[in-house]
Amino acid sequence: MGNCHTVGPNEALVVSGGCCGNEAKKYVIGGWAWAWCAVTDVQKITLEVMTLNPRCENVETCHGVPLTVTGVAQCKVMTESELLATACEQFLGKSTQEIEEVILQTLEGHLRAILGTLSVEAIYQDRDQFAQLVREVAAPDVGRMGIEILSFTIKDVFDRVDYLDSLGKAQTAVVKRDADIGVAEANRDAGIREAECEKSMLDEKYDADTKVADSNRQFQMLKAGYEKEVNAKNAEAQLAYELQAAKEKQKIRSEEVEIEVVERRKLIDIESREIQRKEKELIATIKRPAEAESYRVETIADGMRTHTVLAARADAEKIKMLGAAEASAIEATGKAEAERMRMKAAAYKQYGDAAMMSLVLDSLPKIAAEVAAPLAKTDEIVLLGDDRTTTEVTKLLSQLPPAVKALTGSDISNLLQKIPGAH
Repeated sequence: MGNCHTVGPNEALVVSGGCCGNEAKKYVIGGWAWAWCAVTDVQKITLEVMTLNPRCENVETCHGVPLTVTGVAQCKVMTESELLATACEQFLGKSTQEIEEVILQTLEGHLRAILGTLSVEAIYQDRDQFAQLVREVAAPDVGRMGIEILSFTIKDVFDRVDYLDSLGKAQTAVVKRDADIGVAEANRDAGIREAECEKSMLDEKYDADTKVADSNRQFQMLKAGYEKEVNAKNAEAQLAYELQAAKEKQKIRSEEVEIEVVERRKLIDIESREIQRKEKELIATIKRPAEAESYRVETIADGMRTHTVLAARADAEKIKMLGAAEASAIEATGKAEAERMRMKAAAYKQYGDAAMMSLVLDSLPKIAAEVAAPLAKTDEIVLLGDDRTTTEVTKLLSQLPPAVKALTGSDISNLLQKIPGAH
């Protein structure tokens, strides 16, 4: 029997041995393999990147200056079949740390050898060239071990005799001198260029401001036009909305009016039926009893009218008979009075003026009483004035005969002239 072995893409599986003296080796990367018990050997080797830090201390350069150089190398086992087989021959069964130690010693040896052929200035000033040289020299050796150098860089270079510091100081002084000169020339050129740029900037600024103002004017004009159109459309939309709203309100009002008409028709129908019901009720409860009562009253009235007519006829006959009797009495009285007046007139005529005088004298007390009646209500009469008072009294007395004549028909003045001593 046997087992199934698997590895990830960062490892390689090496299966060796087999049945019937099989000496073939099988390399599997990121897969699986079958191994027979007791006759097959299964081993693994890492394919991950190994980071190494080779360091060479106090290695003299070609000028005898001791330097300490530290580098960083990235290495891994190559996956080509032949190279992988070579790496397995060299490192299979060893740990990753042991493999790194072998590669590190190889890199440090090549680094030490190359340092002895270069000057301090070449190493310090061109580190990339130095690292490239180390990689090119060490690559064949580590490649024969199935190892690939992915990258190699110089991390640090320093010495303990202050050679680099001295070199840096001189170089720094030269650099500072050149820097000061460059700064002065740069300031001069910068001032000139700044003035030119300022002038160009102002020209561009004014030109840009002019274009901005023109663009702003065009923008405002376009904006005003657009706003005018928008306002017109908004006004049209508002008017259309109001018109549609008015139409909808009119429709709603029409519907409401129709509903009201229907409701009123229903109410009118109900009221008509109610009126008919009330009419029938009134006929039954009021009209019929009223007609009966009216017939009764008419019958009674007819009876009373007949009674009243008969009574009136009797009263009229009675009044007629009384009127005839009174007329006869008045006629007799009138005839007697006329006879009396005729006889009195005959007597007056017989006696003449003396009788008329007697009649006047009999009437004077009545006249005086009538004249004095208003004066009877006066407590005191005071006459103020001169001879006009006498004149007024004389005028009053002169008006007395016409008044008597008007009342009696006799002229009192003629009668007084016939009386002896009355002047």
